Amino acid sequence: MPLPKMPTKPATMLLAKDYPKAEPGKSPVRPASAKADADLEELISGQAVATPKASKARKAKTSASAAANDAVAAGVTGTAPVNVAAAPAAPAPTGEAPLAKGPSRKTKDGAGARLRETDADQPHPVKHKPVEVTVKSSTSRKADKAGAGKVFVLDTNVLMHDPTSLFRFEEHDVYLPMMTLEELDNHKKGMSEVARNARQVARTLDALIANVDDDAIEAGIPLAKLGNKDARGRLFFQTKLDSAPLPEGLPSGKADNQILGVVRALEDAMDGRAIVLVSKDINMRIKARALGLPAEDYFNDHVLEDTDLLYSGIVQLPDDFWNKHGKDMESWQENKNGNSATYYRVTGPVIPTLLVNQFVFIEPQNGEAPFYGQVKQINGKTAVFQTLRDYSHNKNNVWGITARNREQNFALNLLMNPECDFVTLLGQAGTGKTLLALAAGLAQVLETKQYNEIIVTRVTVPVGEDIGFLPGTEEEKMSPWMGAFDDNLEVLMKSDSDGGDWGRAATQDLIRSRIKIKSLNFMRGRTFVNKFLIIDEAQNLTPKQMKTLVTRAGPGTKILCLGNIAQIDTPYLTEGSSGLTYVVDRFKGWSHSGHVTLARGERSRLADHASDVL
Repeated sequence: MPLPKMPTKPATMLLAKDYPKAEPGKSPVRPASAKADADLEELISGQAVATPKASKARKAKTSASAAANDAVAAGVTGTAPVNVAAAPAAPAPTGEAPLAKGPSRKTKDGAGARLRETDADQPHPVKHKPVEVTVKSSTSRKADKAGAGKVFVLDTNVLMHDPTSLFRFEEHDVYLPMMTLEELDNHKKGMSEVARNARQVARTLDALIANVDDDAIEAGIPLAKLGNKDARGRLFFQTKLDSAPLPEGLPSGKADNQILGVVRALEDAMDGRAIVLVSKDINMRIKARALGLPAEDYFNDHVLEDTDLLYSGIVQLPDDFWNKHGKDMESWQENKNGNSATYYRVTGPVIPTLLVNQFVFIEPQNGEAPFYGQVKQINGKTAVFQTLRDYSHNKNNVWGITARNREQNFALNLLMNPECDFVTLLGQAGTGKTLLALAAGLAQVLETKQYNEIIVTRVTVPVGEDIGFLPGTEEEKMSPWMGAFDDNLEVLMKSDSDGGDWGRAATQDLIRSRIKIKSLNFMRGRTFVNKFLIIDEAQNLTPKQMKTLVTRAGPGTKILCLGNIAQIDTPYLTEGSSGLTYVVDRFKGWSHSGHVTLARGERSRLADHASDVL
């Protein structure tokens, strides 16, 4: 069956395997490498990978790899198993034989994890992700295996990070040391996010303890008292100011050490119960583990445990897609928003794995025409695909900008679609996120008059040391933070060379009058009507801040969230708990939102190479 026709093919910069392949009955997630069969147990046990009969020459050649393996083993021996399923192995030196493949052996915890090797046929070097340690301590795993309930002792930073963390431990009990309450009291003053969270925790605790007898406090307060049915455990307070002695040399007056003493005392008092300290402070967890106390990070705020599984917005269809799904295919053309598009209604087993507004593509290797489309409707095993407008062609340029690769073409189709109210763009430095957003905004504000003006905002988190207070009005204070938009405006203004110097100056004044720079601090209570709102560096926003911004949208407003989750500067935020990750995961599949992960840098060969090797 011939493939549907499509305009000129955009430049393809990525290998097909970089995108998830749609398979019947499976969600389209990023596939692991087919070469992933190096054994993690070899790393944990510290044993040499080479056979004992290896020659001296080979031992000399592989000494560097063996030393690295021993270093990794020394760092993880005796701890929870290491989850390195997504971490690529270092490439072997020249002339070295590949690592020996041995039978997979289970670890003590029963988890059979594997290490992924570097793919030699990828267009760029594989990025080396940090090794991730399994979040649960050995005490927690034993309690889970036995089906026993646990007692979680909460550090202060957990409550200040997530005020609802009290209700996130399901059937397990929660214990609050007196020092945790003291530290909450010390942080309740002020207008910062931490102070607001501390006050919210205090109000929650006051509601839980209201109308409760002193004896009931000793026995524990049901956490489901306020209507949180998922919290089936009880809340305990430290009612006796005694703690087990700690090793000499630890200052007894320090809050962290007092909490550690409470954990040790609980282990003695509640013999048989699993006592686990939960803290966002890495040093606190290290001290606890050094003293033989179980400690874990708080991970309930994470949207995803592995950001490699984050929704990319793009999926590659199987090569035989049309043979299996084109039996009763219908096709027609419609003219929407001044653009003519072709629609295909197809039915088959791959359809349930797709999402609305997800981009699909097929690039056959036999010379046939490629297909680029977008999922518009899904009903069971039937879906409607819409062909895309080719923004890589100069006739379809957006404010003088054309798409340089496949992902940019997908992004411009979202940015120029008036039916799409919420767009998220992820990508490393130099992929064109800001330039595409600004070009689409200018085209729809000044040319088509779709929106009244462009509003730009971002989080004011510095990369290094803060330079102090900035003088001037709100926009003058924000202008140093908006250097990225000034740089992109220069690029967009250079494309207008017909009017001469006077014409360029008039265009520049007109553009400046339609772009407003706003601070996040004054967004509470505002409503934007017919605005093109760009939120830059959105990876530094918390989920709560993101909700505050997105709910500012009034009728006719389009919101764009741009960011790179590998460049997070906000304390306590990680790739899994960032507000940008949060909205990408929650908005996927909505008919008026779209997401694209831009995967190829187009800034310069220097920036592209630096992003790959640094």
